[in-house]
Amino acid sequence: MSILEAIILGIVQGLAEFLPVSSSGHLQIAKEALGVTLTDNLTFDISLHVATVLATVVVLWREVGGIFRGLGTGLLRGRRNAETDYAFKLLLSMVPVAVVGLLLRDELNAMLASPAILPIVGSMLLLTAGLLVFAGRAREKESRNGSISWRDSLITGVGQAAAAMPGLSRSGTTIATGLLLGNRRAVVAQFSFLMVIVPILGEALLDVVRGDFSGGTGVGAAPLIAGFAAAFAVGCASCRFMIGMVKRSRLVWFAVYCAVVGVATIIYYFA
Repeated sequence: MSILEAIILGIVQGLAEFLPVSSSGHLQIAKEALGVTLTDNLTFDISLHVATVLATVVVLWREVGGIFRGLGTGLLRGRRNAETDYAFKLLLSMVPVAVVGLLLRDELNAMLASPAILPIVGSMLLLTAGLLVFAGRAREKESRNGSISWRDSLITGVGQAAAAMPGLSRSGTTIATGLLLGNRRAVVAQFSFLMVIVPILGEALLDVVRGDFSGGTGVGAAPLIAGFAAAFAVGCASCRFMIGMVKRSRLVWFAVYCAVVGVATIIYYFA
């Protein structure tokens, strides 16, 4: 993989991670278009995801800092507060994707390397489009007090685990799930972007421990760094943009985009 190809893939990841259009699906489409073949797709993809996770922390630094301060205060005093509850809700939401990552990592990697990956991606993009259409019509429940519930945290986490399928947007699925459950849009957007931090960083740490970043991806150090930097820079802008879009309830245009790309991907494969 060249440095330019890595930068292009990083830009794709940075844009698509926060927009509800599936970063994993677009990465596979971009790799196909560029003719990039890797021995371990997941490890390279995770390195780009780490970059966008760091972009999330930068953009939502005030919220992340507030959670940590409140969590520290609550734990030191041995008392529950809003921050301790929010932190543990985030942890609860991460359980389903952790189970999928630990049990199905090899199967997911094999799927990404499959010659039939494009119709899978196309089908999942169509599913993403359907979810966004329904979510765009969802109404906030008056009973909601501005915080996501324990039940909704877990259900949203199941949505994140399902989005391990390439082409099924993680942000699109989690945002749609939260909205369909009746949560407020600003609450859902923030929770969706924060709930991915620990799983991605944890997976990256496991790759380091396993030695998967030592060159087994077929990517040199320079392209890996270039792709990482591109994903981080674009991710910062994309995260801010998407939070505003969710608040303004303009998800239908992303649904149209996913539907068009999904159909085009399937037609391209079978043509």
